Amino acid sequence: MTTAAVISAVLTLLAGIGIFLIACQMMSQNLESASSKKLKSLFSKASHSKLLGVGIGTLGTAAIQSSGATTVMVIGFVNAGIMSLTQAATIIYGANIGTTVTAQIVALGMFGSSGVSTTVIFSAMVGVGAFLALFGKSNKLKLAGGILSGFGMLFVGLEMMSNSMKDFSELENVRLFLASISNPLLLVLLGALLTAIIQSSSVMTSIAIAMVFTELISLDQGIMLTMGSNIGSCVVAIIAGITSGKNAKRTALIHLLFNCSGVFIFLVAGLLIKIATGGTTLGNIFADMFPGAPQTQLAMFHTFFNISTVIIVLPLTNLLVQLVCKLIPSSNHEFSEETEHVFYIDENMLTTPAVAVQQTKNEIVNMASIALTNFNSCLDVITRLNFDNLKTFQFNEKELDFLNGAITDYVVKLSPKPHLSSEDHVYLSTTFRTVRDIERIGDHAENIIEYAVSLGETHQGFTPAAIDEILEVKKLVNELYANVMSAYIFNDRDALAKAAAIEDSIDDFTHLMEDNHIARLSAQVCTPDVGAHYLSLSSNVERIADHFMNVAKVITHL
Repeated sequence: MTTAAVISAVLTLLAGIGIFLIACQMMSQNLESASSKKLKSLFSKASHSKLLGVGIGTLGTAAIQSSGATTVMVIGFVNAGIMSLTQAATIIYGANIGTTVTAQIVALGMFGSSGVSTTVIFSAMVGVGAFLALFGKSNKLKLAGGILSGFGMLFVGLEMMSNSMKDFSELENVRLFLASISNPLLLVLLGALLTAIIQSSSVMTSIAIAMVFTELISLDQGIMLTMGSNIGSCVVAIIAGITSGKNAKRTALIHLLFNCSGVFIFLVAGLLIKIATGGTTLGNIFADMFPGAPQTQLAMFHTFFNISTVIIVLPLTNLLVQLVCKLIPSSNHEFSEETEHVFYIDENMLTTPAVAVQQTKNEIVNMASIALTNFNSCLDVITRLNFDNLKTFQFNEKELDFLNGAITDYVVKLSPKPHLSSEDHVYLSTTFRTVRDIERIGDHAENIIEYAVSLGETHQGFTPAAIDEILEVKKLVNELYANVMSAYIFNDRDALAKAAAIEDSIDDFTHLMEDNHIARLSAQVCTPDVGAHYLSLSSNVERIADHFMNVAKVITHL
């Protein structure tokens, strides 16, 4: 084989890897967009059931064809404090099972040696998908085209990698060199290193399958490389965890320990089997189970390896969580409730935009809840002139200001992400005004607190009749809030209509408050200074109701 042929084989391998990576990305993005609604509900389900967590991780990863994306998303949930380490661990277990789907697809594509092979059939889907993506009129057709194109490109890349392996298999020096690498630990480390560089266990596993299929390496060597790829796949999670909080780091460590434990268990099991049988290896076992199909032998080992590791480690999850908490202990300088922070959104979730959109909505709903808390608090303060909870009110106001900026910045980063559905794009465009409306509710509540402080300094207060009116309008605003949130969260048009009727009632009632105030002033029941504060309070409450109503009205654009 000439030097030019060797260079050509190397370039073909690089091209095949590149096409395979792009295909994985195309499939992941289009599948994620097509199943965005299901993903939102799937990953928002927090449960104490370990088996459910494994199922969610398996289905989610199979749906988006990326265990890395699933793991990074889980780290985001943990970092935001809405998923426990135990729940995160079980979803990571499931992600490892879900990622075996790619290996099975690759193995399937290698069948057919005469006539038209499955690789050619599947590769032809690139053309079919391209026509749908370019000429399809509906968004669903375009997404389907993107999925088919990505699926077909997997096999184009695979064919190029396989061809380069065939060329390398003709080189005696290459064959002798690879045959000399028989140390299991060295092969595992090599697989981990190559996966860490490529940052895709699917690509590394596919290369190993191609090498076994072309007899460039033995099945046992392919098994070791595949196990090493599981360790190397942890790099993505480790990178995401390094830049996040303690629990995110613990989640990344769980992923690493889980994958390493599986490799350790199978290395030991393989060694014991070899000693007990006088030379039988894991490769021998799977070769006997699936004779004549080396690609299936390795793909089936990959599936068996991940499922078996989950079965073994799942009952030990609580111990694993305790271990990582000891290895990465809490510190006195960690996040506290006295620091402004986000509750649901996290930078790591941007890798899965469909879920990030849902978490943005959850953050906005939480922000609205804080605004309502401050509204109720300010009315309690001004009617009782009791300032014991003033610090809590002030912290909440700072939190509202912080969330206004944090959510806005997050949406700016999220909006350009590819393959968001048209509904998601429209929703994100409404969030800028929504968070501004909610922040303004906090400002009006702060105005009312200032009136209360002024009344306290002059030792004055509202009359019992005025306090009764304030308590009545408070009930109306809380009723408005309940319907506004129902409309906003569930896109409930009936709740929107109810909210509109309540908002009209609040307008009428605040006007009545003003009329009654004028009557009290005429009867000299209250002083002009107190009356001025009462009028201002009435005006602020009316504006608070208007801002809440604006939040509900955004569903008319969706």
